[in-house]
Amino acid sequence: MSQKKVLIVDDEPAILMSLEFLLRKNNYKVFVARNGTEAQEVAHAELPDVVVLDIMMPDVDGYQVCTFIKTHPQLADTKVIFLSAKGKDSDIEKGMALGADAYLTKPFGTKHLLEQIKSLS
Repeated sequence: MSQKKVLIVDDEPAILMSLEFLLRKNNYKVFVARNGTEAQEVAHAELPDVVVLDIMMPDVDGYQVCTFIKTHPQLADTKVIFLSAKGKDSDIEKGMALGADAYLTKPFGTKHLLEQIKSLS
């Protein structure tokens, strides 16, 4: 069985490092991107199974990255989990309307995030 590929997208280095460590420890092949532009490039090159995606980033925001993933034929089966400090109902509704498969708000439990990734991958 091949390793599932997960792309983590966040502009916060501490979150990237901790999630990368957590997922590697749980036998995922992990890629990281520090902004939306990088996320689109890595997603296109690596075709991840799951993308854990922050919304508020300096260049291209998570909503735009989600749209890119969901409209790109090669990435059509990729699952998107938003992981964001934006926790209002309207933010969550917008994320889900763009095609996200799950939406978790920061601060988040790593166990809950792992369960989401496992259920989607």
